[in-house]
Amino acid sequence: MRFLPIALAFALSLAAPAHADAMRCGSRLVSDGATRTMVRELCGEPSDIVTRTILRRPYYNLHGRIVYYGDGLIEVPVEIWTYNFGPYKLMRRVRFVDGVVEEIETLGYGYHEKNTAPERKRTYE
Repeated sequence: MRFLPIALAFALSLAAPAHADAMRCGSRLVSDGATRTMVRELCGEPSDIVTRTILRRPYYNLHGRIVYYGDGLIEVPVEIWTYNFGPYKLMRRVRFVDGVVEEIETLGYGYHEKNTAPERKRTYE
């Protein structure tokens, strides 16, 4: 009878959704806690950037423990960068909260970038 609760707990732990903690850019690795500057330096410019804000309760970190204070909300900037590494690699979505990587999500396969430069007309022929 002791085996059943342990087996059930193990099975439930495997069913939890998996989120990527890191993203490989060539031979370099980007993980949670990296800044926007570090990610841009390691991975280059993203294909898309979405900017918005969220409201959060103010808090401070007391030796690894989050302590909330006050009744108000503060506005925190959030940026979501999407990296397209091409049609043979998976795309990645990096979420920055207050300038620091909070989440890295794996998306589907990438796509070929279309050339958005205007086509030149030939003036001679």
